[in-house]
Amino acid sequence: MQALADRILAAPPSCGPVRLVAVDGPAGSGKTTFAVRLAAVLDCQVVHSDDFPVPWEEGPGPWFGALEEQVLRPLLRGLPGAFRRYDWTRGAYAELVPVPVAPVLIVEGVGTARRSAASLTALAVWVEAPEALRLRRVTERDGPGLADRWRAWFEAERAWFAEDGTRDRADVVFDGSRPADAFTV
Repeated sequence: MQALADRILAAPPSCGPVRLVAVDGPAGSGKTTFAVRLAAVLDCQVVHSDDFPVPWEEGPGPWFGALEEQVLRPLLRGLPGAFRRYDWTRGAYAELVPVPVAPVLIVEGVGTARRSAASLTALAVWVEAPEALRLRRVTERDGPGLADRWRAWFEAERAWFAEDGTRDRADVVFDGSRPADAFTV
């Protein structure tokens, strides 16, 4: 991870004074684990797409507008951003999450390395894993009652990624089926 962190810190700022790192890939691939480990090395904040409401039926596209408006646009102007975290258990917005101007910010989740925001990104990381493993991970995390919803989400992701060309534009590709401590550059 240190080699990747050094690469990020050597890159010029991409979103105002901030080096924005997007960690993308399909659900259950290991994006959150990877992003948290990288953030620990960089001593930086991670903003998770799961902190925003994402309607199952709409797929990975729509949530990003809130991130862009509340976090990325202020950072572009050299100002701190902030957003209200969505509490999925309560089905309501929760606390305000400040996003200070810092050398690096990691955003992780499905659709973070999208083509429309590529000019703001210092580094795009793609994390992937076999679909059977991903389905097992998300159903272990969220319960087997959501398996059909996850299968539909996987279909929406495939369509999104194919149209956006996300993986092809990634600067780094990681195999999320490996143990978290095996992430190396």
